[in-house]
Amino acid sequence: MTDLSVLDLVPVREGGTLSEAYKSAASLARAAEEAGYKRFWVAEHHAMEGIGGAAASVVLSHIGNATSTIRIGSGGIMLPNHNPFVIAEQFGTLDALFPGRIDLGLGRAPGADGLIQQALRKNLAQAAGDFPADVQELRAYFKGRDDIPLKPTPGFGADIEMWMLGSSLYGAQLAAALGLPYAFAAHFAPDHLDDALVMYRRNFKPSERLDKPHVMVAMNVYAADTTAEAERLASSQLQSFVRLRTGSPGKLPPPVEGYRDQLGPVERRIVEHVSQASATGTPDEVRERIRSFVKRTQADEIIVAGATYEPEARETSLRLTAEALAG
Repeated sequence: MTDLSVLDLVPVREGGTLSEAYKSAASLARAAEEAGYKRFWVAEHHAMEGIGGAAASVVLSHIGNATSTIRIGSGGIMLPNHNPFVIAEQFGTLDALFPGRIDLGLGRAPGADGLIQQALRKNLAQAAGDFPADVQELRAYFKGRDDIPLKPTPGFGADIEMWMLGSSLYGAQLAAALGLPYAFAAHFAPDHLDDALVMYRRNFKPSERLDKPHVMVAMNVYAADTTAEAERLASSQLQSFVRLRTGSPGKLPPPVEGYRDQLGPVERRIVEHVSQASATGTPDEVRERIRSFVKRTQADEIIVAGATYEPEARETSLRLTAEALAG
């Protein structure tokens, strides 16, 4: 059976607070662990009032303390925003706190608009060009190579499972060249999915940590007792996608009954685009759509995305999805 994991953006809902978002993230991680999910990932985004994962490593420490067995990690750390030495220290600390449970998913995008480079005092275009070398530097730290003159402590020789993330062919090429597992963000950028997976598998070179290609693909998944209820739950995230694409992002809005029926042509195209990798409906409907998606992609893992305005509803969705796929 294809493994299931969870991607959580730590959504901050309208009328809610960051403290509530972190409390809900911990509760969701516990629910995922109890339901048998393999990983729980959070993603770095900056200057977005509706997402609480900017300091991803700090959030992961919170998640780690709330759980005991599920792997926790980044989906991802946007490495051009940082330097490899500090990321090695951060994730080495996480590995010391939660041994054998830490994933480090790496992305090349800045995780925000161009203003972020001013705030970070970084030339992000140059940093993006340095991305392959920075990934290699991180690998050298975690391998514990003796020729490294300055050793990150913690971090040197840490047991970190590194992943390459992507939504284009670039990440697929680099993951293949370095022999890393590859996660594709089809939940918001599905256009290059099939070509990227073909490229990754065709060009994959075995590494010390991975002897064959390993693929995880993200889907938006909403399971509920009825199709109508699942569609209602999904409408909060769909509203957020529309607002982001039309230049007015914000906190996660309440759900809207019959949301898709109220859309104009532009909004409908946005929703249809981001819904290409999704499964929304009853447990039976979700199971069939995920199985069809796995058949198409031959994914080794599916990572389940999709925020809900009511945190308890997403916990229920995770449980129903896991039960459906186990049957």
